[in-house]
Amino acid sequence: MSGFGGFVLRRAVGTVITLLAISVIVYVVFYATPGNVAQITCGPRCSPEQVHQVAQQLRLDDPLYVRYWHFLQGILVGQDYSTGTSVEHCSAPCLGLSYQGDTQVTQLILAKLPVSLSLVFGAMVLWLVLGVGTGILSAWRRGRLTERVLTGITLAGVATPVFVIGLVLMIVVCGQLQLLPFPQYVSLTDDPEQWAWNLLLPWLSLALIEAAAFARLTRAAMLETLAEDHIRTFRAYGVGERSIIGRHALRGAFAPIIALNANNVGSAVGGAVLTETLFGLPGIGQALVHAVNVVDLPVVVGMVLVIGFFVVIANAVADVLYAVADRRVVLV
Repeated sequence: MSGFGGFVLRRAVGTVITLLAISVIVYVVFYATPGNVAQITCGPRCSPEQVHQVAQQLRLDDPLYVRYWHFLQGILVGQDYSTGTSVEHCSAPCLGLSYQGDTQVTQLILAKLPVSLSLVFGAMVLWLVLGVGTGILSAWRRGRLTERVLTGITLAGVATPVFVIGLVLMIVVCGQLQLLPFPQYVSLTDDPEQWAWNLLLPWLSLALIEAAAFARLTRAAMLETLAEDHIRTFRAYGVGERSIIGRHALRGAFAPIIALNANNVGSAVGGAVLTETLFGLPGIGQALVHAVNVVDLPVVVGMVLVIGFFVVIANAVADVLYAVADRRVVLV
């Protein structure tokens, strides 16, 4: 199959293979590491009999590939787990049971996911508005003081870690100026106004760095378009500079902006770990940090896979959107 349909099909197959490879790597890294997994899971105060019982429940006596097959089977069709006195069915996609209270990892992730998605997609709106707007202004005022100032700001934004920006904003905006409350997550369905008000500072922290990248990309793409022959033709016919910038140069920047945005949404899900931890938001990032601290391997593996899933899917979507936005792209 050739053409756009074949391109989408190849990307879909490649995405499935990549997700499968990630699941293998993540599972092997966490479950084949040196050390007694049963002892770590049970805790330092467990007796040898309790450690042995945990090892049986985790099927640690089985070869690693058999355990991975059961794990993959759970994702695809679900599986049953023994909780001691009863058998609990975990529906697909089943990522296992948490060592802390036998909670299904999938249910735990679904409970935390709205917080992380609220953070990422709210920040996305801000980084698009701020980044693309700054890039357009830099391209329009090229060669002037405005461009040099904005270029310096974007370079500083790219080089500054997100936790530094978040910490400074929290100290200044919430502490000294008291313009915003210290963030406390409120569900969108409970109170939309408080949801947005409490997430504004985390949105800014995550968006400012991404906005810097979008500003640089938009400026570079627009300057490249402004140097093309057809732009000089428009100027020769007396077309105004604002019309050239808004209707023609910006159109040439759409494809890379769309591709970068799709990529950033995926990576921002992983980057939200620092932001959620800094602001105390009960999302996937904070839950992942807690799971690492208590060595809750099923939760760690499940959340790393979910983050990897978003990154891979976002990259695949970026490829397709780029091809849609710019048909000059070679569909290979």
